[in-house]
Amino acid sequence: MIKSQMNNHLGDKVSRQEQIVNMFDSIANKYDLVNRILTFGIDKKWREKAVRETLEVINKKEVKILDVACGTGDMIEIWQKEAAKKAIKTKICGLDPSRGMLEVAKKRFPSVKFYNAYATSIPCYDDSIDGISISFGIRNVLEIRKAIKEFYRVLKKDGIVLVLEFVKAKNPNKFRKCVDFYSNKFLPKIGGILSKNKEAYEYLPNSIENFYTPNELINLFNEQGFKTVKIDSFNFGQVGVFIFKK
Repeated sequence: MIKSQMNNHLGDKVSRQEQIVNMFDSIANKYDLVNRILTFGIDKKWREKAVRETLEVINKKEVKILDVACGTGDMIEIWQKEAAKKAIKTKICGLDPSRGMLEVAKKRFPSVKFYNAYATSIPCYDDSIDGISISFGIRNVLEIRKAIKEFYRVLKKDGIVLVLEFVKAKNPNKFRKCVDFYSNKFLPKIGGILSKNKEAYEYLPNSIENFYTPNELINLFNEQGFKTVKIDSFNFGQVGVFIFKK
């Protein structure tokens, strides 16, 4: 009886994870345009600052980076540009379970290797990666502890994980409440009109509300053996930047 209940629970998770992936498949072709409009283009500045800080922490002249939940490749472009500014030689790979997103990414970056896989099952060798980034993606991973264990497995000693993500506020101030009001009330309507998929953009505020606070997310990584190197935030605390070391 207990085993049956566990299997049913696992089956529910798998089904929900597949639904999330299918949702991203459906909005892949308009994903970048909608993101730029909804964030007024500022999300690129967030990504650039996060990557610069991560490269400083890695502090190597040659690095291998895996961008998990890479989507259409926004972070891959930024890794390439920021590394080039510092004369750092990089080998960058992308991973995403959404075939639709990867189709767009492959057209943008034909020379980059992409894996169609989940964060919970990374097709890389143990101790083979210098840095992992996951931007606005870990919130969509239902088996988050399993994913963090995978990050730890594939990273080299002293390897780095960069997490850029919307986080829940425990005690939001008035500015954060204003930001959340926009995300809850206006974002789904605008995103729905632009993408013709209102459900996908209703998912965003709901997923933030059901996600972790910054401290809770930090604890999850610390439990799996990671050390917290740096914490930052954007947009009045709605977006968290976390850098962890193996």
